[in-house]
Amino acid sequence: MNSANSQTCKVSVLVVGGGLGGVSAALAATDLGCDVFLSEETDWLGGQMTSQAVPPDEHGYIEEFGRNRSYSEMRSKIRAYYRRAFPLSEAARKDELINPGLGHVSKISHLPAIGAQVLEEMLLPAVASGKLKVVYNTQPVSVSSDQGRIGSVEFENTRDGHRFWVAADYVLDATELGDLLALAEIDYVSGAESQAETGELHAVTGASEADNVQALTWCFPLAHDQNVNELRDEYAIAKPSNYDYWRSNIPKMEPAWSGSLLSLSYCFPPTCKPIEIPLFPAAEKPDAFSWWRYRQILAGKQFSTPADWHDISLVNWPQNDYLEGNIIDASVERRDQMLADSKQLSLSLAYWLQNEVPRPDGGIGYPGMHLRPDITGTNDGLAKAPYIRESRRIKALFTVTEAHVGTEMRNNRWPDPMRDSVGVGYYRIDLHPSTNGKNYIDIPSLPFQIPLGALIPRISTNLLAAAKNIGTTHITNGCYRLHPIEWNIGEAAGSLAAFCLLGKHSPQEVWEDDALLKKFQQLLLSRGVELEWPESCHHLFIK
Repeated sequence: MNSANSQTCKVSVLVVGGGLGGVSAALAATDLGCDVFLSEETDWLGGQMTSQAVPPDEHGYIEEFGRNRSYSEMRSKIRAYYRRAFPLSEAARKDELINPGLGHVSKISHLPAIGAQVLEEMLLPAVASGKLKVVYNTQPVSVSSDQGRIGSVEFENTRDGHRFWVAADYVLDATELGDLLALAEIDYVSGAESQAETGELHAVTGASEADNVQALTWCFPLAHDQNVNELRDEYAIAKPSNYDYWRSNIPKMEPAWSGSLLSLSYCFPPTCKPIEIPLFPAAEKPDAFSWWRYRQILAGKQFSTPADWHDISLVNWPQNDYLEGNIIDASVERRDQMLADSKQLSLSLAYWLQNEVPRPDGGIGYPGMHLRPDITGTNDGLAKAPYIRESRRIKALFTVTEAHVGTEMRNNRWPDPMRDSVGVGYYRIDLHPSTNGKNYIDIPSLPFQIPLGALIPRISTNLLAAAKNIGTTHITNGCYRLHPIEWNIGEAAGSLAAFCLLGKHSPQEVWEDDALLKKFQQLLLSRGVELEWPESCHHLFIK
């Protein structure tokens, strides 16, 4: 493989985007003998789990079934890292399924940097062998293509401006926003489709809405020193310049929002009715749901000297969902302004929690709360990148709609088997408020399969979708966008590229030919990819 410092590098598989889909795609393709080039915009691999700082959103049976073997191995390595590097309490060390942060949202809430290190370790054998080249702080800026087929992609290093080209037989788009779809002018959809187009119960009526995109969130870890009762200089969070705006902001939503954005109350997602959640659980119910425990990523009680550790929660709440604009296909200037505004919102929330949030004792603010830039590797204490929920989506050979996975649309009937399954997943259809004023859509879904046709564009090309940019709708994106599902999508895409190269097939041929499809599915099964949910678990979901 040529060096990335040369003018042009030629590889078998180019993976653009080092999120969970990109990493698993690179792992699969190198395992199957391909030489691979992997680019990442930040200096951490892992996307939503690391540079965006969000601990894994997973279904409740993830330890038993409903995930790839490689995803399970990643989770085991994270736990092993804690046992190796941290002074855990005896109880925590003995817990085979330790949840480091004790967060409610995940059975493995952990520090984002650990996830990034584990992913690097998983890729290290391929890097050492010369099969894999990984570059950081690098983004795609242009594409050389002919009738939809990508010849090469031009990249720019965001730190020094250096540009170079990478040519490849197959190009996998694992970017957070489906950037290659736009650069290569491959047909895509963004925003919300209409009911007339998809037939979905919860789709928008009337025309489709390109600006109906789920809010992004600039997440941040917040530590709490419970022994501090007065604000200290080393903890003080500077008042953001836009604080007064965000402090008085009432989102314009339909159905109506619950009041001020910076508040402990919000719209309960399934009903959009106002509800107030406590910041901390009551002393008599320490495990009760609260904002703090929701995504807690460090719990002092898990360590041998708990007093030496301040609990840390990852703040990814409705209060810092950025609702005032859609960055997809926005001008560079407009996008940068919206991202800056999103940062201001998150810093305003942090300042409000430290200085103004009402306390149960009648006081205001928690002066012991403080930002932890060392946890995210940034200067401001926010994540390295915004948490992106919704991407451009390819116009695919097969599009998953609410009729395939929605509990209500299916009358609580188990989903029909998909002949081209390349994996499984499960999560509610969870759409956060959108950038054009639509409130939550949060409805039950059923355990689903990931169809191969959703990874392949309708028009023949050598590009495959490898992240949240697959053939879903705005509605079904709400359940296909989570950590283990993105990982599965990436592994399927990387395996497909390798399968096609080795057998001299096209992705479309694999999808259309039953014999080829079955052969490819056997390959996935040999890698520990689950293609269907065991019948023995159906009763857990169908009541």
